Amino acid sequence: MNHQNEEQSDQQNYYGYVETKIATEVTRQTLVLVLAGGEGSRLGELTKWRAKPAVPFGGKYRMIDFPLSNCVNSGLRRIGVLTQYKAHSLIRHLQQAWSFMRAEIGEFVEIIPAQQRIGKEWYKGTADALYQNIDIIHRHSPDYVLVLGGDHIYTMDYSRMLMQHVRSKADMTVACIEVPREEARDFGVMSVDSNLRITRFTEKPADPEAMPGKPDTALASMGIYVFSTQFLYNTLTEDSKDENSAHDFGKSIIPPAIHNSQAMAYPFRNKDGTMAYWRDVGTVDAYWKANIELCAVEPDLNLYNKRWPIWTYQTQLPPAKFVFDDATRRGEAINSLISGGCIVAGAHVEHSVIFSATRIETGSLVKDSVVLPNVYIGRNCRIVRAIIDKNTIIPDNTIIGENCAEDTRRFHISEEGIVLVTPEMMGQDPMFDNKSICRV
Repeated sequence: MNHQNEEQSDQQNYYGYVETKIATEVTRQTLVLVLAGGEGSRLGELTKWRAKPAVPFGGKYRMIDFPLSNCVNSGLRRIGVLTQYKAHSLIRHLQQAWSFMRAEIGEFVEIIPAQQRIGKEWYKGTADALYQNIDIIHRHSPDYVLVLGGDHIYTMDYSRMLMQHVRSKADMTVACIEVPREEARDFGVMSVDSNLRITRFTEKPADPEAMPGKPDTALASMGIYVFSTQFLYNTLTEDSKDENSAHDFGKSIIPPAIHNSQAMAYPFRNKDGTMAYWRDVGTVDAYWKANIELCAVEPDLNLYNKRWPIWTYQTQLPPAKFVFDDATRRGEAINSLISGGCIVAGAHVEHSVIFSATRIETGSLVKDSVVLPNVYIGRNCRIVRAIIDKNTIIPDNTIIGENCAEDTRRFHISEEGIVLVTPEMMGQDPMFDNKSICRV
């Protein structure tokens, strides 16, 4: 009996080794293209001076760090990042955080700016962005192309999706996730058969189709695609000839591919079968909520998973410091994320995310708020349900988030009442360095 168990164990180990070997070969033959040129207009003034993928998130990261970390952790190290809109801060971050790849062994994170390589127009859509760089794809000669958005928050092993694509002999595979039907209007919505083949796909439908047996749930595209390369070449070329095309994957590529190719869905699930964590943080409310969710004791997004680290660049700063322990002024933070270089000097921080190099002075309260890097908050301020943009100076005795009429006069108010404050709204230079006014 023990001999039989040993044979079964050896067989399982062998098949596991073979599976790992195949997955490694597939990832080596895959080129990743990250679409990072979006304007992100629904984030309001947060994207006035930066591309959406460059927006800070989670206390120390940028949005683009999540898909790029997923690539590295999945064994994918041939990556091109397509930029366009206000890309300076994004490019600077990529150079600082993602230059550790070794080109001599075929690894790279390559910045691919919009260059009008084919015509005199900028990118007209997601498909056109790839078509305008089709010569670069040819140069790398991949067997598969993985297309990602640069502005979603999640952790995902892309090698599993690639392996399903290979096993199913698909031309195209689309990652999908279950979302509330009311929210599905902002996504591409699909239907699948029992073999996960896509039978219908509608981009941002007014009346999203519900899943069978789940009337309040729809199956939404995550904007993650795997293409077999020859199919991608042919499809992009044909789409480029169509003057009526939107040149967009969701509108122009996927719907016709359902009928004339092998188009498969990849449901993004946890090991127990439940839907995995994925957030589209494309609005002020969604951005605020996704950050604040990280303050939970056990948040759905685990930033402390040593087996799946999120890589980034951060300035070398001293540890966060909390000073004073008097009855009238006590530096403290409860259920919050506080980053390096912060000083909480006799202030109270509750259920908030405070990014690096921020200073909060005596008598101030910051609650249910997201404070981006290098912010100065003066004495006796009260800030509730707000987002404070980078380099903002909040003068003494300022109240934000308690008087809607007053906030509306000065700041941006989201649909759910989140107050967005930027340096320009305070009459300040957004590039001003606030270090000189910090005090004890």
